[in-house]
Amino acid sequence: MKRRNLLIFMGAAAGTAAAASLAKNNQKFSMPFQPSKTTGNLANLSFKPIQSPMSLLTDVMPSHASVTASEKQITTLTQYEIKDDLVIPEGFVYDVIGAWGDKIGDSRFGYNNDYLSFVETALNEGYLTINFEYISAIPWLQSYSKVLGKKLPVDAAEKELKKSNGKGLNAFALAEKNPLKAQIKTICKEALIDQGMGVISIRKNAEGKWERTFSDRDRRITGISGLEDGRYLTCTGAAKAVFEKKSGKGYLDKLGDRIIGTFANCAGGTTPWGTVLSAEENIQTQVPDPVHADGTSFAPDRVTFRIDDEEVSGQGNVFGLAGNKYGWIVEVDPANPKDFGTKHTWLGRYRHEAVGVRVEAGKPLAFYSGCDRRGGHLYKFVSRDRVNDPKDKANSQLLADGMLYAAKLNADGTGSWIALKPDTPVNPDDPSTIVGGMINLPSRPNGGFAPFRKEADIDKYKQKFRTLGELYEGNPTEKQGAILIDAHYAANACGATCTARPEDTEIAPDGSLYIAFTSGSPDSRDGGPDKRVFKGPNGEAPYEYGFVMHLIETGNDPAAMTFQWKMLALGGEPTAGGAGFSNPDNLLIDPDGHVWIVTDMSSDKLNKAVPTRIGKNGVPTSQSNLRGLFGNNSLWFVPTSGPNAGEAYLFAMAPMEAELTGPFLSRDRQSLFLAVQHPGEFKGIRQGMKSETRKFAMKTPDGKDFMQTRQVPIGSNFPANQADAPPRPCVVVVSRQDRNVIAGYVESSVIG
Repeated sequence: MKRRNLLIFMGAAAGTAAAASLAKNNQKFSMPFQPSKTTGNLANLSFKPIQSPMSLLTDVMPSHASVTASEKQITTLTQYEIKDDLVIPEGFVYDVIGAWGDKIGDSRFGYNNDYLSFVETALNEGYLTINFEYISAIPWLQSYSKVLGKKLPVDAAEKELKKSNGKGLNAFALAEKNPLKAQIKTICKEALIDQGMGVISIRKNAEGKWERTFSDRDRRITGISGLEDGRYLTCTGAAKAVFEKKSGKGYLDKLGDRIIGTFANCAGGTTPWGTVLSAEENIQTQVPDPVHADGTSFAPDRVTFRIDDEEVSGQGNVFGLAGNKYGWIVEVDPANPKDFGTKHTWLGRYRHEAVGVRVEAGKPLAFYSGCDRRGGHLYKFVSRDRVNDPKDKANSQLLADGMLYAAKLNADGTGSWIALKPDTPVNPDDPSTIVGGMINLPSRPNGGFAPFRKEADIDKYKQKFRTLGELYEGNPTEKQGAILIDAHYAANACGATCTARPEDTEIAPDGSLYIAFTSGSPDSRDGGPDKRVFKGPNGEAPYEYGFVMHLIETGNDPAAMTFQWKMLALGGEPTAGGAGFSNPDNLLIDPDGHVWIVTDMSSDKLNKAVPTRIGKNGVPTSQSNLRGLFGNNSLWFVPTSGPNAGEAYLFAMAPMEAELTGPFLSRDRQSLFLAVQHPGEFKGIRQGMKSETRKFAMKTPDGKDFMQTRQVPIGSNFPANQADAPPRPCVVVVSRQDRNVIAGYVESSVIG
């Protein structure tokens, strides 16, 4: 995609006028991230980019012509040291606001903080709402007693798990008096306490530092809220009728519309009326994801209790949690200390990642979200009623009724929204158009789902089930509720486009939508993306490194049923047309309309050695295994206008085996709130400041090969940054030392 076209692509964010001017004048630009030359153009940047382990098109040009750009890059990057710290540009500092184990209300700061929302109540003060997503087994188990000062009873459980030969333990079926059940309950209770949401009150002191005020509104909403304290979550929408059923095909928890807790809280959104929306994502590791035709859950024994190197999973098993009550969007008012969350079921149940909130007076609400699974869909909820005042807290009531739609993306850049309702025709895509050649459809009469790999089998399915209403059961409200509960498989059935792990949905100032798709690779169980849509810079599919899409509703109407879209493949090496990072995750569109991107590479791939790009059998190293070249996860700035437009600049690198999530700018733009998630996830506590040397077969943007020797810490001690200290997920605030605003790009000055 030519740089001029990139400006047009990103024009909705801020550069519309610039893009229109360039298009009119037909001015030519080099392709962004293309290996034609190294630009090194730092004009108008407000920060000096930090050094990436990969040579970038935005690296500074050599000062004299006798040294080529490639020669300078090779000299600079032949030796590189990874830091176990949050690395940010010169002139910036970070402060830790809270870390795992710190006090919040009558509970504690949870684990693996993700989405952050700062709702300001006055100048320099307000409520910071924090998502706590999941448990990283290795560092959590290693550090639990060190951080929390008490022992976790894991010995007996781990002994029994070894006897299970990988099947896990069905603690739900154990007698209440069984000591093993009590031990598993303790482990799972502690793990679920470390998930959910937290609200803390903060303010900026006279020294310009943020501090906690520990107000009576500080509180936790955990994975077991309601189990012992009566702080049940509530719900709205059609799925409520399923929860209230007295009998059904599957498991009922007998709690009616009351819900125990929230967990797997990943990304989210903030409404103009001051509430926070939290997205429940990977619930399938803790409770059963599949449901029966009437929307009732599979039994708790379908997901057993396990401990492995990645997860403490099956945490809902021992408590008999009903799987159909998880995988929703939760709304919380941080200012209301009695609000412990409402799950709005019209927004659908799936592996939610993010919420794009579009609220305009006189129009219906439009909320966008993605299902972060391989082959997941892009969704839109449109409220039945219209907004009067965007800042009126009564707008929460609009989430109780409307319609959920899934996106159909056509290869020609057009698209439409498919309503997930009983009279919608069953019309699945041909599996041959999907990377991996498989699609999952609702299984009947058994419930759950089944894989389909042949178009002939799809045709038979369509003859047997003509509408979604024939796949689901109950009275009209219950049937609609069952469709919402089974939204992913219902969307597959009606032909919604399988996508590439949509991980963020952000509304630009003009109302258009940006979507970050993290990975175009398939999965043998979940499926993969549509290969007609999700292609790399050279048409390759699968494409692991990720995409950003720009979607514009017809007539710029939030309730429109058609749209146009454009795709930009941002991820990948510069030598192959990429920006220099892999797996874009959360997006932040700043007030100037420029785009900030954080990445989400798998922890086991971070800094994984790549001594050669060709294996012993002559087969090239896969894109997935090349991700070690990119170093740690990171935060990037991409201006959408001006002389730097379309170029990617490295602003921050995460500590070891960590991910940066939830970037959120304060209203005055002096503070960038940032979550540091799962430091030390793969290797745990860094012992004795240990590190090792690894080799990487690198390339310059113009394709020249060189070998990099990289020093890589083993495990993490962040944020204490002291030898043998346990790694703790935490929330930090980044600011400029001169207290000026955080703006990646400024028209009026040249800094750095």
